[in-house]
Amino acid sequence: MRVINADDVTTAGGSTVTAAMVPQLDAVRDEIVGTMRRSRGLRPGEEDNFAVNEQAAITGMFQRVTAGVFAGGIGISAISLLVGGIGIMNIMMVSVVERTREIGVRKAIGARRRAILRQFLTEAVILCALGGVVGVLVAAGAAAAIAHFTPLPMSMPPWVIAFALGFASLVGLTFGFLPAFRAARVSPIEALRYE
Repeated sequence: MRVINADDVTTAGGSTVTAAMVPQLDAVRDEIVGTMRRSRGLRPGEEDNFAVNEQAAITGMFQRVTAGVFAGGIGISAISLLVGGIGIMNIMMVSVVERTREIGVRKAIGARRRAILRQFLTEAVILCALGGVVGVLVAAGAAAAIAHFTPLPMSMPPWVIAFALGFASLVGLTFGFLPAFRAARVSPIEALRYE
C-alpha cells in the first residue's frame, strides 16, 4: 500500500500543491484521490489500494497519544503522592514518639499547643519540599537529556516548578497534620515520665 502526504503533492499537470497554498483542502484531497485511482487503473466501486495522509490527522493522532501519556502520568503521580504522603505521616508519627520527652519538656517550660503543632507541621512541609526539589531536579535533568538527544523540544516552565514545589509542600501540610496534632495533644506530665 502506498502512502501519500497530502500536504505536498505533485498533481497530474506537474504543479506542486501545498496545503498552505490551497484553502480548500478537501478539494485537493479529492483531486489527489482521483489522480491516484486513474494512475493505478482502479474502476469505480473498487477499494483504494493507497492511503492519503493529512497533516491534521497525524497531528490529531499525536495529540491523542500525548493526552493518554499525560493522563497516565497524572494517575501514577497521584498514587505516588498518596504513598509518599503516608510515608511522611509514618515518619512524623515515629518522630513524635521518639521526641515525646522533648515535647514534655517544652510544654513544662511554657510552650503552647500551637507552637508544638507549628513545629511539627513545619518539619513535615520542609521534608516534603526537599523531596519536591529533588524531583524537580531529576525532571529538569530528564527534560534536558531528552531535548539534547532527541528532536523533541522539552523544557520546564517556571510555573511547573512552582506548582510542583507548592504541591509537595501541600502534601507535607496535609499528611503532617495528624502527627503534629498528636504531638500538640501530648500531656506534659505523661511526656516527662516517658522513657
